[in-house]
Amino acid sequence: MKITVIGGGSTYTPELVNGFLARTESLPISELWLMDIDEERLKVVGGFAQRMVAAKGDPFRVVLSASQREAIAGADYVVTQLRVGEMAARRGDEYLGLRHGLIGQETTGVGGMAKALRTIPVILDIAKDVRETAPNALLANFTNPAGLVTEALTRYAADVRSVGVCNVGITAKMKILDELEKATGQRVEASRAHLNTLGLNHLTWHRGFTVDGEEMWGRVFPAYVEEVKAQEESEWDVRTLETLRMIPNYYLQYFYYTQKKLDEQKKWPPSRAEQVMEIEKDLLREYADPNLNEPPADLMKRGGAYYSTLATQLVNAHYNDLGETHVVNVRNAGAVKEYPADWVLELPAKVDRQGIHPLPAEPLPPACFGLLAQVKMYELLTVEAAVHGDRDALYQALLTHPLGPSADQVQAVLDDLLEVNKRWLGQFS
Repeated sequence: MKITVIGGGSTYTPELVNGFLARTESLPISELWLMDIDEERLKVVGGFAQRMVAAKGDPFRVVLSASQREAIAGADYVVTQLRVGEMAARRGDEYLGLRHGLIGQETTGVGGMAKALRTIPVILDIAKDVRETAPNALLANFTNPAGLVTEALTRYAADVRSVGVCNVGITAKMKILDELEKATGQRVEASRAHLNTLGLNHLTWHRGFTVDGEEMWGRVFPAYVEEVKAQEESEWDVRTLETLRMIPNYYLQYFYYTQKKLDEQKKWPPSRAEQVMEIEKDLLREYADPNLNEPPADLMKRGGAYYSTLATQLVNAHYNDLGETHVVNVRNAGAVKEYPADWVLELPAKVDRQGIHPLPAEPLPPACFGLLAQVKMYELLTVEAAVHGDRDALYQALLTHPLGPSADQVQAVLDDLLEVNKRWLGQFS
């Protein structure tokens, strides 16, 4: 088996390598290709990855490459975890929002739009190489904004098997299992539990939790509400939770408490990107240590909990035809029959050798669907803008977004966005 990671110079890569090392008995990996356009960074991260694998007896070969097409050719799985413009572009997205009194965040609002515009053409180029050199591969996209990028893949690379993946669902699941263990003194294996969640990437609502098929929400949800009540600085207002009877994805705080988030931005620097830049400096320094062959503890500061768990579980379930249920971003295809079949949703899906199959789900209540539909329209318009360099679609996308500026400021924000990102947005030239 050949697995290719595009964006192999990411500081997340050692965690991913660790995940594959833990599954060598079920995944017959022969080659793990790490591809990145930043050759110096790839040398550091890739060298560390090679030492990690060597320390475990070299169960597979780690190949470093600056050639995207060569790295993809013949692959069974292609994992995308790239960041166009690297962390400096993320910082630019954050301060773009700050300049205009808008949310500056890498996946939400104008920052997420900028990242999508930079990323979608690159991901579609990767899909082209998959189509031509690895037509049987599954492309697992972890690149943010994951749902929006997956929407582009399903519309403009429908012949390439792809799925969007995010760690929010598995993190929520594991947190609930931790709380159940505290309450009962018994640990439930993650494979026995399933999270009922629905929405878009970074715009989901958790509404059910089963263990061995038994619904536990009547226990899980009240306990969560009590936990929120006990917090010194509550992350949610209890009335919202009790009205919805669901646990919102934490990214919904940008929509529900926009002013609070805007006030937090006024305290920058450091923004999150600037914090991560410092964390990555330290990580890369550690990775370069020729004596290091295990991921350092500082990796947890980077975020992305359960990333390697999710990635390797998905590949394992697909390759070994396990029929496991995982929360992913995939075309609706009638799973939620009340929603358009061609929308990409984030929801539980069965993963087997034949592909990714979204499971039937009840629609969200109107209080949630209204926001979901508005953000989905923004996503569809952003995809068209990114693919075709369509300035009218771009304008309409930002006009539609609930976190966008007033109509008379849309053009000024877009002019700023295009100027800051002009080196990556040739489609708008």
